[in-house]
Amino acid sequence: MDAAVRRGLDALRDELDVPAAFPAAVLDEARARSAAGPLPAERVDARDVPLVTIDPPGSMDLDQALHVERRGKGFLVRYAIADVGAWLEPGRAIDDEARTRVTTLYAPDGRTPLHPPELSEGAASLLPGQEAPAALWEIELDDAGAPRRVEVRRAVVRSTARLTYDEAQEAIDARTGLAAGDGPLALLRRVGELRVAAERARGGITLPMPEQEVELGEDGTWRLTSRTTLPVEEWNAQISLLTGICAADLMLDARIGVLRTLPSSRPQDVARLRRTAQALGVPWPSGAQVGDVVGALDAADPRQAAVLAEATTLLRGAAYVAFDGERPERPGHGAIAAPYAHVTAPLRRLVDRFTTQVCLAIAADQEPPEWVREALPALPALMTAGDRRASAYERGCLDLVEAALLAGREGEVFDGVVVDASDDGTSGVLQLADPVVHAKVSGTGLEAGTRQRVRLVATDVAARSVRFQEA
Repeated sequence: MDAAVRRGLDALRDELDVPAAFPAAVLDEARARSAAGPLPAERVDARDVPLVTIDPPGSMDLDQALHVERRGKGFLVRYAIADVGAWLEPGRAIDDEARTRVTTLYAPDGRTPLHPPELSEGAASLLPGQEAPAALWEIELDDAGAPRRVEVRRAVVRSTARLTYDEAQEAIDARTGLAAGDGPLALLRRVGELRVAAERARGGITLPMPEQEVELGEDGTWRLTSRTTLPVEEWNAQISLLTGICAADLMLDARIGVLRTLPSSRPQDVARLRRTAQALGVPWPSGAQVGDVVGALDAADPRQAAVLAEATTLLRGAAYVAFDGERPERPGHGAIAAPYAHVTAPLRRLVDRFTTQVCLAIAADQEPPEWVREALPALPALMTAGDRRASAYERGCLDLVEAALLAGREGEVFDGVVVDASDDGTSGVLQLADPVVHAKVSGTGLEAGTRQRVRLVATDVAARSVRFQEA
């Protein structure tokens, strides 16, 4: 199976034109820039701020480091974002290559990074103990978690610790170390909870979907797992969302920038979801907003999993909108229920480098650099194509491993949950628990939200497909 998966991954990379090794000119420039240090600029010395990073295990491309402290009855969030613009000269090899790659791509057998590792996992990364240039956001919040003052400046920072999500969650649960008393992790929890409540109050929608992941074991075997995100991941994400909301406000006020937009859920789609929930016996209290209902669903329950699958139809039509001189006609992001911009992952996502430079210029009461202004019109198309490739790559990797794991088991019967079904019940989408597989199924009376015994009819590893039939 290992050889088949690796052949399939290579074929998928060819199919999607996934970049291979960096060209020699890009690597040469990265080595030279890493040795020379960041480009000259006036930066605030913030090395005394005890920032920490919270990321998946083994991460080296650390975009974000945070610190939270009490400020009167409210809070002060300091969020350092790697200043990739301090390392890249416009129009040179690294910049040109990044505009081709657009995003970092992830596969079971490794990553395809946006920037050369000499920068993304070295000099530009917010690694613990390393002095690095950053865009340092300072966001003062009131006691309800609402921003009352926002600043962003070029700074030199030095992270003090690199934590995994598990390590951070364990400290928070035990209230020890950085989570003791009013430590930064304890306050991250408090601010995160306030921001979740604020999002719900605004009408935001977060889908609590388990993550389907591919793992390569130490014994060389491939596995599919389903992972539920930890609470600290949501609280950490809320700091990123808060920063993106503040960045969007800055750019809208200055009438220049790039927003990530999403249409608000259509009333008819919400009504359909409500009818689905009622048909499946999933409670929908009178007067409850859709975000409150969806956010409380448990994907382990078949009926609730079906409602979650249907809820994805509420979040369609995401786009990037660049503007210079006029505010966009529809600047909002329906899931966040506020205008929003990507600014917190510049090591892994192209647009963040440009939006960060726009925000730094606005905050300093300066015009954005001309190279940034010239790039804005092309960024939406670049990002849309890059996101489409990343999504196809992720789904293709999962489909490939699913097919490889099931190959040779044709005829076997499995227990699963139908999370979506056609009106006539002849086709649907199936979710298996072991192995963790999502696949198409055919039958005669399929019903969403019901358990179903199914027979594996066919697998095709090369085509990355599996097919089940009602048993």
